Amino acid sequence: MSLSWQKLSWEQLSKAQLYQILVLRAEVFVVEQECAYQDLDDQDQKATHLLGYQKQQLVAYARVFLEKKPCVIGRVVVAKTHRENGFGRCVMKKCLALIPVNKTAHISAQEHLKEFYESLGFRQSDVGYLEDGIPHIPMQIPPKNAIA
Repeated sequence: MSLSWQKLSWEQLSKAQLYQILVLRAEVFVVEQECAYQDLDDQDQKATHLLGYQKQQLVAYARVFLEKKPCVIGRVVVAKTHRENGFGRCVMKKCLALIPVNKTAHISAQEHLKEFYESLGFRQSDVGYLEDGIPHIPMQIPPKNAIA
C-alpha cells in the first residue's frame, strides 16, 4: 500500500484539510496517548505541512519548519490503524527530503522511538526531558552535505 502526498503551506490548506489534521493529531496525541496538551500552539501558520492520504483518508502527517535553524520536524503522526505499513518511515523521509542540504534537522522524539529515528540518521543531541508527561529526547541529523 502506498500513500498519496501533499505538501502545503498554511495558506494552501483548505478548511477540510486543517480539520482532518487536527482530528488525526487529537486522535493520537490526546486520546490514544492520554495526553492533555495545547496542540494549537500558533505555529501551524509558519509550517510546511505534509499530508499522507490513503483513499481520501488522512493517515499520516507532519509539519516542518524550514526557516528555523536548525530546521524542525514536528507533530509526526500516523493513524493507529495504519502503523504497520511503514508510513512512519515514509513521512519522515518526505520531511527529510524537504530539508535544505546545508541545514541540520531537529526533532523532539518520544524516547521509545529513539531507535526508529536513529535508523533514519538522527542522533541524540542532548539530555532527555519530560514534555507533557511523556519522556522525550532531542535528536538531530546533520546537513546532507556533511554526511560522509
